[in-house]
Amino acid sequence: MVLCEMVRKSVRDKGAAPKRGPGRPRSFDPEVALVHVQSAFWNRGYSATSLDDLAAATGLNRPSLYTAFGDKQALYMAALNKSRAEAGRALLEALAPDEPLRQCLERVFSLAAQMYMRGDVGQRGCFLVGTAVTEAVADANIRHALCIALDNLDKAFEQRFRRASQAGELAADADIPALAKLATATLNGMAIRARAGADAKTLAQLAKGFVASTCGAARSQTKPVKPRVASTSPRKGVL
Repeated sequence: MVLCEMVRKSVRDKGAAPKRGPGRPRSFDPEVALVHVQSAFWNRGYSATSLDDLAAATGLNRPSLYTAFGDKQALYMAALNKSRAEAGRALLEALAPDEPLRQCLERVFSLAAQMYMRGDVGQRGCFLVGTAVTEAVADANIRHALCIALDNLDKAFEQRFRRASQAGELAADADIPALAKLATATLNGMAIRARAGADAKTLAQLAKGFVASTCGAARSQTKPVKPRVASTSPRKGVL
């Protein structure tokens, strides 16, 4: 990417800028650097990613990384919070269109599967599931951030299911909070299998099972839900 190359060049090319005072870091775009930090952790995990790996991924030296983000843990937490915000925003937007619940869920899981199967070195699933779960046992900060991320996904699904319930698309006795957690668990399961190399058909089977069990027992509609034309692609983000 042109912008990323400009960032790297600004750091490497010592002759491109006047001399700076001792300890004064060269300027760069922290947001661009964080994208590469996120990618490095996503591919290798927290423990296996060294500061040298992060420096190589961003094209920045260690002092510049420390100045912008702090130590390795701070770098990871910045990447984790970025992923958490992206995932929550993407899911809310994907669930927003006014359309039948089955159609909505099928589209959400399809979009998630497409993202989980991407990666510059292989299918890497979800950043949160692929990296934070391992570290959450020993690191309270990571565990807390992971809990917040999962809770946010649950709440997004719960809001959508309540809308569906009000429209008569779910059984009267449907346990909406439980359905929301199962929806999140389905996303997590798809992410794990994608990281393990599962193909699109396998991920689709997982999604199909959840959608069928959720929408199959829906009550007949007294008034059919009229879907509106809406964008099928959420903004940039990681479900």
